[in-house]
Amino acid sequence: MSERHRVVVIGAGFGGLRVVRGLRDVDVEVVVVDQHNFHTFQPLLYQVATAGLDTDDIAYPIRGIFRRQRNATVRVAAVTDVDIGRRTVHTSRGDPLRYDTLVVAAGTISHDFGIPGVSDHTLPLKSVADAVAIRDHVLATFERATFDDQVGHALDVVVCGGGPTGVEMAGGLTELYDRVLRKDYPGLPVGEARITLVEAVDQVLSTFDESLGSKAAATLRKRGVDVVTGVPIARVGDGVVELDDGRRIDAGTIVWAAGVRAAPIADLLGVELGRSGRIVVGDDLSAPRHPEVFAIGDIAVDPERPLPQVAQPAIQGGKHVARQIARRLAGEPTERFEYTDKGSMATIGRNQAVADLPGGLKLSGPVGWLAWLGLHLLYLMGFRNRINVLVNWTWNYLTYDRASRLLAPSDD
Repeated sequence: MSERHRVVVIGAGFGGLRVVRGLRDVDVEVVVVDQHNFHTFQPLLYQVATAGLDTDDIAYPIRGIFRRQRNATVRVAAVTDVDIGRRTVHTSRGDPLRYDTLVVAAGTISHDFGIPGVSDHTLPLKSVADAVAIRDHVLATFERATFDDQVGHALDVVVCGGGPTGVEMAGGLTELYDRVLRKDYPGLPVGEARITLVEAVDQVLSTFDESLGSKAAATLRKRGVDVVTGVPIARVGDGVVELDDGRRIDAGTIVWAAGVRAAPIADLLGVELGRSGRIVVGDDLSAPRHPEVFAIGDIAVDPERPLPQVAQPAIQGGKHVARQIARRLAGEPTERFEYTDKGSMATIGRNQAVADLPGGLKLSGPVGWLAWLGLHLLYLMGFRNRINVLVNWTWNYLTYDRASRLLAPSDD
């Protein structure tokens, strides 16, 4: 009796989950490989970083997701190599995994664009660990400042990158400072602390309609954020960001949300790579000359049809790839991936968000904010997580408090 067709899915993000779920009723063996044992809801990482949510609120155990899917197993391990000729994936734990179809959905990592000092002096925001590191760094900075006679720029923050992550991070920090830390540290000049958002192009949220980007910038400025646009970052030092125009911005915390590149696994495959090291794919999301290899989400790029690096292309791509695997097993040709743009959203804080939706519909202010809240609750994994997030958001809204500001013990 021949073995079942084995599909190895690398990455348990939005796209990877959709592939596995889409193969639930297909006669295949599915192995999910991820270095973490949980799925992360990345759009809310900034809320962990700004003490609005706990890590458990935005993470869900992978094994729990697929507990009832009989044809799926999980391997928690890092991918160390891929032998595309022998169709084998090597991992940090366990025997090599043979595959008949490989789906790469490993996402991206932070990218410094070769700017000096970024890797040494900034805090990225791409994972749960990154979010906790930012939160702990900010809280520890405040604790140290209580013993300093001269606070200087220790409480200041620079957020590098004016995309959705940077805008939401800057807005979240402003609320944390104004509503919470000002009360927690009455002896510190919290009101004098500067939060600066730096974007290299002329508009924050540059992929949104220009009017929405302008509204987002205006709202941030109204809330006390210094918004700097149209000036690239030249270099980053210890506690300082230097801009191309010669300006220097001192800060005790520097958050990097300015760019990403493909996860390192892309380099292991030996397939054609495109912009930012992303895997080049064809119309059906398979790699040229390797139809058994699919790539979806942020790690993939179709040079003829560039897609935004947000959740929806990964979700839709995952569903598409699952269908194509089923079609191949049935002896049918694969189909072209057709992406449906469902719009983009970004929140700027309490009662304020912008949404650029299909059909020219544009939302902002409280209406956009409510739409943002509802959509994120809808896509959050797990009923318990949805309830926890809703309770936390309600508490934060009614009390102007942030309950998730516990500082992990350290040797400092």
